[in-house]
Amino acid sequence: MKLPKTAHTTRPWRIHEITPDFRLEDVWALPTPGGPDDLARLVRQFTSADMPRRTSFFTRTLFEIRWKLGKLLGWDKSETGLGSRVQSLRDRLPLDLRGAPPALDLPTGPFTCVYQTDDEWAAEIANRTVHAVMHIGWVQDEAGGYHGQMAVLVKPNGIVGKIYMAVIAPFRHLIVYPSLIGAIGRNWQAGMS
Repeated sequence: MKLPKTAHTTRPWRIHEITPDFRLEDVWALPTPGGPDDLARLVRQFTSADMPRRTSFFTRTLFEIRWKLGKLLGWDKSETGLGSRVQSLRDRLPLDLRGAPPALDLPTGPFTCVYQTDDEWAAEIANRTVHAVMHIGWVQDEAGGYHGQMAVLVKPNGIVGKIYMAVIAPFRHLIVYPSLIGAIGRNWQAGMS
């Protein structure tokens, strides 16, 4: 379920300290009911090599098209990414987060973990179009239970990045997010970690 942006902005997340120059694109509730300490389980599930295969055929096809276009247009060359075009957000971490044990990266994708706490996990990607962050938070609901909440923060790279974000918006909202969130929910219900 898509949430208002205030579902993310009004929480005291550490990500706010690190990304003041990023724009919040989307916030989604994840179908992952659990207890107060279940974020680590969600991160393990989310970062498993199996996760992309659990999304829809259309989502996998869109990603294949995106990676082929990126290769053709040079969007994903190493000189356009982290440590080249942009500094990793790990360089912005406050001292207390820098000493934390490393968290999990996405094994099959270009996202790199920035940090993980008891109630947050953030991963970043940078290429010629954007510098983006996927933030997973663990939130308490009105009934006293807990669930995951996903937010996407973006810093477009010039006019190309702004056009890119505008073009992919309908695909993200109509295909990618529903498929991804559905896969997360099915895995969660199946007890996969």
